[in-house]
Order: sequence, then structure tokens, then C-alpha cells
Amino acid sequence: SKMTVKAVKMPCTAPNVYTKVPDGGWGWTIAFAFFFVEALTYGIIKSFGVFFNDLMESFDETNSRISWIISICVFVQTFTAPLSTVLSNRFGHRFVVMAGGVLISTGMVTASFARNVVDMYVTIGVISGLGYCLSFLPTVTILSQYFDKRRSLVTAVASTGECFAVFSFAPAITALKEQIGWRYSLLSVGVLQLSIVICGSLLRPIIIKEQEVKAPPPEEPSETKYMLENEQTRTSIESIDSGVEITTSPSNVPGKTKAEPKSEEPKEHVQILVENNSTPPEPKSKLLDFSVMRDYSFICYALFGLFATLGFFAPSLYIIPLSLSLGIGKDHSAYILSAMAIAEVFGRISAGWVLNKKPIRKIYIELICVVLLSVALFAFPFASEFWGLMTCSIFFGFMLGTVAGTHIPLLAEDDVVGIAKMSSAAGVYVFIQSLAGLAGPPLAGVLVDTTQNYSSAFYSCAAGMVLGAVFLSLVRPCKAGLCHRQQQCAEESAAEVVPDLPDDFIEMDIGKAENSGKGCDGV
Repeated sequence: SKMTVKAVKMPCTAPNVYTKVPDGGWGWTIAFAFFFVEALTYGIIKSFGVFFNDLMESFDETNSRISWIISICVFVQTFTAPLSTVLSNRFGHRFVVMAGGVLISTGMVTASFARNVVDMYVTIGVISGLGYCLSFLPTVTILSQYFDKRRSLVTAVASTGECFAVFSFAPAITALKEQIGWRYSLLSVGVLQLSIVICGSLLRPIIIKEQEVKAPPPEEPSETKYMLENEQTRTSIESIDSGVEITTSPSNVPGKTKAEPKSEEPKEHVQILVENNSTPPEPKSKLLDFSVMRDYSFICYALFGLFATLGFFAPSLYIIPLSLSLGIGKDHSAYILSAMAIAEVFGRISAGWVLNKKPIRKIYIELICVVLLSVALFAFPFASEFWGLMTCSIFFGFMLGTVAGTHIPLLAEDDVVGIAKMSSAAGVYVFIQSLAGLAGPPLAGVLVDTTQNYSSAFYSCAAGMVLGAVFLSLVRPCKAGLCHRQQQCAEESAAEVVPDLPDDFIEMDIGKAENSGKGCDGV
């Protein structure tokens, strides 16, 4: 007897069980939580540029040494991505995100008491960086599991949290610094980030179970019925043709010459098949699947992420110093950063809306956006006054939104790895990005210190983005070539195998019986 599962109201801590991907339901709550996680992780990282000049004056350090704070933070965040994947698969997304929120808040609050830049490296770079990883990646992963058709649009809209954070945090922190100083402002940010724990508590796991279909009464399938009909035919032929045995019963084995009576063994065989099909063994899931590294399309996509990361963080960190070097006031500089954030909101929503259209090759849309983002980065050095810089920032923000909000969710597309390997692929992908996250801001800082010109930072970002576009253009050809090779190998192996003709066709049985009858007549 089979157990009937009744639908009951589950508490907030229990997993959600669906027969298919819901494309909504509790997923809307997950999207709401992801919005605030984005705001309190990447939003704070991108707004950290408002502290740059204060830290340089307080610690008497250069641009490049202060840039290492965010570099170490981004490096730890991306380098520990596989750890985040393993912990999420082992302990669940909820616990990992809540632990990450505690680490982020602890690191930021402790940094407000730092005595030198090395203390900042440890507190914000290592402690908060690890917390950022544990908070962000599990949230975006579980959000992708709750949506299928709407995945691109929902993820893009939810990821606008960081844009609204930059829009609101940059002017707010700037005004707060004027009142209470940068240390207490940093302390306030750390306390605010503790609310990530609340967002993490909302991440209910999801289980997709196929709808249970009642097994029909034990009835012979068509093939078994066919064999039984052949057996009956064999019996009638044997009674006429001198008792020569011609049998195709599955219960017999080659070499037997004695006829056996009919039994219920075929029916028992059918019953075993039904029971086995009703409860298939569940495959054991791996904590981290590195098999994606054998996929050439994923390797190209990971290299795209590696070089594109060079252009993700440095512009938002150096836009305020660049505007100050052009003689633009602090208030107007903060407005430029806020305008970039608002444009990024529209970019994310637009990209999500376009990618939600079907049929569409999403990887090509991403490539177009990356090329335009490279153009935006090259345009910054040609801006010489407020409105020119504002125009470049708006264009850059819009194009950044189209790429930043979609490059991780695109891993779930079949052109890259697919939804089945999304969790492990995201961990490995972000891990590979860690090298660029570590090298990007310091490289830009060294160029600025060497050339005494902030434009060089934007040139280095643009060069990385162009390389990223080259590797992104190779993703689809690699995937198509791999599928073609697999299909070709399958066809070759199928051609080599000569199928054995079954002996249970009634025509063959009759033919055998006739031949045997002729042989007996001739004796």
C-alpha cells in the first residue's frame, strides 16, 4: 500500500514542495529578500568610494593602498564562492545567508575602530568579504530555482537593490559624514547590514517532486502480451507438428529442449517492473560538481567573467575622485554617482524584459551589451566638465545594469551549463572572477599614481571589458560544436552496433514451426 501525501500548511522554516517550478509563490518573497541583500552587499561596496578621500587623509595613504581594501573584499567574496556552495548544499541556504549577515556587520563595525589601513584589510577585506560571499551567492541561487520562464526578468528587477542603495547611500553617507564623521558613519552602515540576517531567514528551500501517478492494476504490457500470444501460438503449433518445441518464452533459456508448462512468471515479471518504476532511486547530489570545468562553453564564459570584472567595480570607486580632479564639487560628485545608479536600475529592468522574450538567443544579447559597456568605459576620459561626466555615467550605468544583473543567471541557460548545474557552476564561476576582483582596483590605483591621471583607471577597465567580449563571443560556438560532436559520436556508436533481431515475433515463430514440421515429415 502506498502512502498518500496530504497538503498541509507548513511553517516558515519548512521547505516548499512543488510538482514543478512555481514561477512565483514563495519565490516572490525570495525576490524581495534578494533585493535587500543586493542593496546591503554590492550596494555598500559600490558606495564605498565616498570614504576614499577620508581614509587617505586619516591614514596618510596613497590611492592604490586604499584601493586594496575593496580589492581584498571582492577577492575574498569571489574566491570563497565554492565554500559558499558547499556550505549551502550541506546546511541549507537560510543558515549560510544568516551567518554571512553576521560576518558582514561584524567586519564593518570593527572597521570603524581601525587605527591603520591594515586593520581595514582584515575587517572589511577578509571578515566582511567572506560575509558578502555567504550572503549573496546562495540568495541568487535559490531565487533561480523558484523561477523558470520569468527567471531573467525577476532576477534583473530584484538585483536593482544595489542600484537603489548606491542612489540613496552615496548622498546619505556623504551628509552623515559631515555631521558625525566617517567612523560613526561606517559604524551605522555596519549596524544596518545586520538586517541581512532577517532576509536570510526568509529563504525557504524548494523541493521539486514529480506528481505521483497511481500504478495501474497489474496488467501485462504490450510486449509481454505479444510474447504470451506467441507462446499460445507455439503451443497450438506443437500439438500439430509432432511435438517439436519452438519457444520464445522469456522464462526459458537457450539450450533447453524440453517443453515447460505455462506459468505465472511473466505476470510476476511485470509486477516487479511496475514497482521499480514507481520508486526510482534518488541520485546522491554532490556538494560541489567540478565537471563543469570540462565544458568548453563554460570555460569561455568564466574567462568572460574574469576580464569583465575589471570593469565592474573600479568606475564606481573612481568616479568621485575623477570628478573632484576636474574641479566638480563634492555634492555634485555624489549626484553623478547617484545618476549612474538610477541608470543602472533601468538597464537591469530593460535587460530582464528583453531576455524574458522568447524565442531569443540570450547569449548574443549579453554580448551586445558588453560591447556597448566597453564603449562607455572608453568615453569617460573624454569628459571634461560636469554634464559630460554625467552623460558618460548615465550611459555606463545603463549598460552596466544590462550586464551585471544577468551574467550570473545566464549560467542557468542551456547555452552555458543549464539549471541542473547552476549551483556548482555559480560557485566555480565566481571563484574564477576572484583574480580580477583582487587585481582590478589596485591595478587602476597604480596607474593613477603613476600617471597622476584618473582617466588611466577607466582605460584599464575598458581593456578588460573588450577581452571579456572576445571570450563571450566564443561561448555559443563552443557549445554548438560540443553538441555536434556528441551527436556525431552517438550516431557512429549506433552504426557500429548491429541490433539483434528478437525471436519473439509471431511470423518468425510460425516460420520456425513450419520448417520444423517439414523436417519431421521428411523423417
